Amino acid sequence: MKKGIHPEYRPVVFRDASADYAFLTRSTAVSAKSVEWTDGNTYPVVDVDVSSASHPFYTGRGRVIDTAGRVEKFKQRYGKS
Repeated sequence: MKKGIHPEYRPVVFRDASADYAFLTRSTAVSAKSVEWTDGNTYPVVDVDVSSASHPFYTGRGRVIDTAGRVEKFKQRYGKS
């Protein structure tokens, strides 16, 4: 590997404000903000919109999609009685 062409790989905190969830991992992500972690050290923080704590697939709070199709729904509503 060539020296000086790769981004720095360091500990970074990823924070999901909507779920009040944060985790520390290693990344090359760059951020101007920083946060003090539970171990007392200061790390760069990257705010994310969705994490496993807020995504409906992982939380099980997804919307149930209507199983009847649009045509069947239309026939049921406006079809002959």
